[in-house]
Amino acid sequence: MAKTSGPDLTVNTMSDLKSLLEERRSMVDTKATTYREARDGHNEKARTARTARDELSGEVRELITEVKQQREVREQLNEIVRSKKEVRKQATDRVRAARAKIEESRASQAPQEDSFGRRGRRERPVTLQSLRRDLDRLEREFEQGRHTGKNEKKVMERMKSIQKQIRDMKAAEANDTELGAVSADLKTAQEEQEAAHQEVEEAASAAQSAHDLMLKWHAQVDETRAKQERAHRELRSIKREADSAHHHYIVSLRCLHSIQDMLRAMRSADSGDSHRPTPRMEVSDLMGKLMSGETLSTDELMQLQRYD
Repeated sequence: MAKTSGPDLTVNTMSDLKSLLEERRSMVDTKATTYREARDGHNEKARTARTARDELSGEVRELITEVKQQREVREQLNEIVRSKKEVRKQATDRVRAARAKIEESRASQAPQEDSFGRRGRRERPVTLQSLRRDLDRLEREFEQGRHTGKNEKKVMERMKSIQKQIRDMKAAEANDTELGAVSADLKTAQEEQEAAHQEVEEAASAAQSAHDLMLKWHAQVDETRAKQERAHRELRSIKREADSAHHHYIVSLRCLHSIQDMLRAMRSADSGDSHRPTPRMEVSDLMGKLMSGETLSTDELMQLQRYD
């Protein structure tokens, strides 16, 4: 059996190594392309996600401004409510004072024989209001048939007596200049009280509406902020995917350049050139820019992969 010579074995081994390196170079080049395309795709998604997040952030800022403005409106309306309540209180005090004067005047004109009850107890003074209440009560009882026979005549006389008392007291009040002035003041105070109360109700309703709208804006702030946070998390996830793809792309390029350096060295050895091959300056510059985080154009990226 003939022995295989040394030189032939070396040639076959070098040829096999070249084939293996070419195969690996093609595989790594394919992977580099895949990682580069994946990275570019993630970067495009990141730009879309960043735009969506920034838009939501802008909406949050606008909604917060609306909440602040609505809170100011509510506080202004609450201040108006407090002011209107003070006006109403003053009118209410005037009403009470006028009524007290009227009651005092009427009490002084009430019949003295009715000041004490059967048991000697001091009863409440007779007033127009008390007389009208007694008259209304007797009229209801009479209509219900609760007074018949001899009692019916007594009730009728009592009702006529009360009616006469009411007429006399009204006539006395009409001739009483001071009492008439107090009554006029009471009427004016009651009108002011009613107007102030209406203004309080309207201002309170407006303040409540402003408060409800502020709560609505606040709820929208929370909802939009939650969307913004989800968009931000999605953006970070996409950027991590892009960074991972970019890292694998860089590793693939390094492997690819190492294989290409070895192939160039083997070709140089075959041609008898003993000088060690050096990478082209522009390729080194491109790798430096890529490693420093600078953005390369598609042509520059393709040049890195075509380096041989």
